[in-house]
Amino acid sequence: MRIVELTGETKKNILNDLLKRSPNNYGEYEETVNGIIEQVKERGDEAVFSFTKQFDRCDLTPENLVVTRDEIEEAYRTLDDALIRTMRKSAENIGTYHEKQVRQSFFTTKPDGSILGQRITPLKRAGVYVPGGKAAYPSSVLMNVVPAKVAGVEEIIMTTPPGKDGKVNPGTLVAADIAGVDRIYKVGGAQAIAAMAFGTESIPKVDKITGPGNIFVALAKKAVFGYVSIDSVAGPSEILVLADETANPRYVAADLLSQAEHDELASAILITDSMELAKRVSDEAEVFAKKLSREEIIRKSLEQYGYILVAKDMDEAVEAANDIASEHMEILTKDPFQTMTKVKNAGAIFLGEYSSEPLGDYFAGPNHILPTNGTAKFFSPLSVDDFIKKTSIISYSREALERDHEDIERFAKSEGLTAHANSVAVRFE
Repeated sequence: MRIVELTGETKKNILNDLLKRSPNNYGEYEETVNGIIEQVKERGDEAVFSFTKQFDRCDLTPENLVVTRDEIEEAYRTLDDALIRTMRKSAENIGTYHEKQVRQSFFTTKPDGSILGQRITPLKRAGVYVPGGKAAYPSSVLMNVVPAKVAGVEEIIMTTPPGKDGKVNPGTLVAADIAGVDRIYKVGGAQAIAAMAFGTESIPKVDKITGPGNIFVALAKKAVFGYVSIDSVAGPSEILVLADETANPRYVAADLLSQAEHDELASAILITDSMELAKRVSDEAEVFAKKLSREEIIRKSLEQYGYILVAKDMDEAVEAANDIASEHMEILTKDPFQTMTKVKNAGAIFLGEYSSEPLGDYFAGPNHILPTNGTAKFFSPLSVDDFIKKTSIISYSREALERDHEDIERFAKSEGLTAHANSVAVRFE
C-alpha cells in the first residue's frame, strides 16, 4: 500500500478521489436507467419481463414470478445446517439491537385544554432490493428486513434477480424466510426498483425501497425518490482505521483488506501517527493479498483507493478522519474510547483490536447499511426509524387559542397571508 504524508494538499486530493466513486458521478448511465423506469411505468409487467429476458436471460411470467414455498424449502436443503443456525443467531442479535430503537407516540396536555403530540405509525409496505449472482449477500437481507419487522411494517416484499435457470440464490431465500419477508419476486436491476416504486400488474407499489445494488440500481433509486422513500444512494464500501504505535500491524492490514475485497472501487485507508506502523502494515497487506481468494480485486482497490496516511499526531489524524467521514471506522489506539470522543463523522465505529469490521457486517446487531462517500456527516445507519412515519397532533381549546390568536394573526399578516390570519380571527368575531 502507498504511504503518504498527511498534509492539507494530500487530504484534499484524497477526498476528491473518493468522491469520484459516488453514484452521482455516473451520469452516462442515467439516460438508460430513466428509459427503463419509463418503460416499466407505461407497460408494467410486460416491460419487467422483457428487461429480465434481456439482462438476466430468464423467461418470466406471472406464474413463475413469485418464489414458491417449495423453492424456499429447497434452498434450506441446499445450505449447511450450521450456516442456517448462524443466520438465525445473527437475526436474533439484529432484532435485539433494533428493538431498543422503537419509539412511542406521545401526548402532552396543558391546563388550558391544549393537547400536543406525535403519533408513530409504521409504513404499510416496504420493498427490499437484494443483488444476485456473486454479489448476493444474505447478511444484507437480515439487515434490511429485521428493522422493518421490528418497526411493525405490515408487508415486506423483496426483489432479487434470478439466474438463467429461474432460480434465486439459496442463501438469499433462507435469510429472507428467517427475517420474515412476505413475498419474493424474481426481478432485478433498475426494472425491479421501478416496479416497486410505481407498481405493476403483479408487483405492488411500496412506500419505501431499501437495499444495496449496482450502479443501475443506485441510479434507479435516486430517480424514483419522491415517488417513494429510499434508504440512500449507496456508494462502494469503505473502511478507515485510526491507529497508533500500539496497534497490531497484522490486524490492521487484515481489516483494511476485508473491505478492499468488495470491489475495485472500495476504499481502504489507514491514518496513523507512526511511520513504523505504516511500513509494517504495508508489508503485511502484501503478504495477505498474495494468499486471499480475491487478490485481483484487492490489488485494484488498493491501487486506486488505498492509502496509508501518516499524520504528525493523533489529533491531526482524527481531524482527517472526520473530514473523510468513512462508512466504517476502526479505532486501534492505546485508549480507543478516549479517541472516539473526538470522532464526529462515521457510519459505524469499531473500538479495540477484537472489534474488527466483519463483526458489524454479520453478527453484532447494529445495522451494516451505512452512509458512504462522506455522507456520514449528515446521514445515519439504517434503523427502525426508517420504517416509521411521524404525525403531529394538535388540539387547542377556545381558551388556549384565545390566548395566542393575536400572535398568530400578526405573524400571518407579516407574511401577507391574510386568509391564514382570517382563519383564526373569524373564531373571535
